[in-house]
This record gives sequence, structure tokens and C-alpha cells, in this order.
Amino acid sequence: MRLPYNCAVTILAIETSCDETAVAILRGNELLASEVASQAEHEAYGGVVPEVASRNHLLHAPRLLEETLGKAGIALKKIDVFAATSGPGLASSLMIGASIAKGLALGTGRPYLAINHLEGHLLSPFFSGNFQIEPNVSLIVSGGHTLLVEVRGVNKYRILGRTVDDAAGEAFDKVAKLLGLGYPGGPEVERRAASGRPTRFDFPRSMLDSRDHNFSFSGLKTAVRYRLADFEKERGMPELVNDMCASFQRAVVEVLVKKTLRAARECGAALVTTSGGVSCNQALRAEMAEQCGNAGLRLLTAPPRLCTDNAAMIAFAAALRFKAGHRSAVAEEIDPNLALV
Repeated sequence: MRLPYNCAVTILAIETSCDETAVAILRGNELLASEVASQAEHEAYGGVVPEVASRNHLLHAPRLLEETLGKAGIALKKIDVFAATSGPGLASSLMIGASIAKGLALGTGRPYLAINHLEGHLLSPFFSGNFQIEPNVSLIVSGGHTLLVEVRGVNKYRILGRTVDDAAGEAFDKVAKLLGLGYPGGPEVERRAASGRPTRFDFPRSMLDSRDHNFSFSGLKTAVRYRLADFEKERGMPELVNDMCASFQRAVVEVLVKKTLRAARECGAALVTTSGGVSCNQALRAEMAEQCGNAGLRLLTAPPRLCTDNAAMIAFAAALRFKAGHRSAVAEEIDPNLALV
């Protein structure tokens, strides 16, 4: 079914790249409904178990489809385009969302779009605007990814740098585990850091002065473990944990902000954008805003509801791709290692 690019296309998108099941419906520039089901079961394992995640996607997806259509007040036959995350992510999870979207597209005779999860994050800062993507240098920072990307438009991306080991969010989770905190660790580390002294421990700023735009957080995590061993008698004391969290968080934030601004200067960018789950961190947001202001750069940050895994950002990316004339074959396979470019 071919639709004119300037019409208010209605898109139903499904996101199941990891352990969040999400469905959203977007019509033109209006988000009609967006539902997310989280999986608390993984906390008991200290990380996402792929088999558990895929089984829960099968349980949640039908209910979320019905709820999203109901809240949007729209019948399935009125959907113009179906979209789903095709990668990167867990293969068993990606397969479920993509299969459902493909089946719906085939059953209704509508187009299908396979969307890159990273592109969803990358474009999400522009969701609440006029849907026009401005040139920018973007920091995608989440549990599984830490990327610096030069953006010139939809599907016009250049990778400037990436993590060579742990992603920033992964480091947050691992440090939280070392300190005996819950999973996911990012929000808990941030909460404890608010009461801690960020200058107590001088943790390393890995690759801060490297000549490239890559990141490394594995050494920082190891430094926390070694430093913690020096305080065996104080291991469970709140003051030590708070100070560790604050010092660790400051090191991560400093590296992310300085390398992002350096990349923006080298690219001659006037706009910096941030997205992904770790971009919800208030210390990162505040430091990025302050340093961008000092450097004369504009900053556009994705709203918190679009930072963690969600289908609204997938629908948004699909809308922009559909308008640009992109279509996907229903035979297109998922790709757990799908690259942005």
C-alpha cells in the first residue's frame, strides 16, 4: 500500500530488543498511545536472562497490543505501517517483536519497516519538535551502548567513537553489584551518589586524553573493585558506598561530557544531543548542560520517557524513514549485532 508522504501516516511499532516489551502508535506527529511492560524477574539473576526475557515478551505482547489500540482509539485495520526493532539486541527477544509486526503487516497488506534500535535512540531527542532532524553530534549512552555519532540527517550517520569494552550503563550495573546494590544498578548508584563525596576517591578517567573519540569503562570498574578491597571492614557502611558511588559517577560523567564536547568542536557542530537510558542520569544532564552552555553549544536531550527502551522512538524513526521512502521486506532477518552504519 503506497501512501503520500505528506499524509498523517499511522504507525504501530513494537520494541522487544532486550527485556522491555513495548508497543506504540504514532499518527503524524501525535503519539496516540505508548505502553511498556518491564520484567522485574531479572533482578533475582543480577542481569537479563534471554530465555526468561523472550518468554515474557510472548506473554506481554498480545496484551500490550490490545491495550495500545484501545488507548489510541483505533482499529487494527486503520494502521498504515507496522514497524519493529530488528537489532541490535537479544536474538530471541528481537525475533518475537519482529515476527508479530511482520505478521500484522502481511495480514493487513500494509508496509513493514525494520528499525535499528540505536537509530531510535539517536533520533529521539527530536521527537517533541517539528520532526526535522538538525545536524548534530550525538551521545548515545545506555546499558549496552556508548557511541558518539555525527548526524547529518536521517540515515546520514558517521560513527565518531564507541566503547572499546564496557558500555557506561554496563559499568554502572557492575559497580552496583560490587557494592551490593540492586539491579539495574544505574538508578541506585545515582541515588546513593547524591549523598556521597565525589572527591573522596580519585578514580581513573580512561581514554580521556586519547587522540580518538572512543571510550573505556572496564578499567574504572576494576579500580572500584580494588579500592573497595582496601575497606573490607567498612564494605557495608552507607558512607563508604555513597562516596564510592559519587566518585565513580563523577569519573563517568567527566569522560562522557569532555569527549562529547571535544567531538562537537572537531566536527564544527552547533548542536549536541544525548539519548539512551544513562542520559536520564541527573548529574550527567546537569554537567552536559553547563559545559555545552560554556562552549556556546545548544543541547537537546531526549525526554526521560524516551530514554529507556520504548516503542515510541521506534515509531518515530519509522515515520522518518517511511517519509524518506524506505521500506523493508518481511523476509528481512533480525540482526542481534546490527550496526548503525
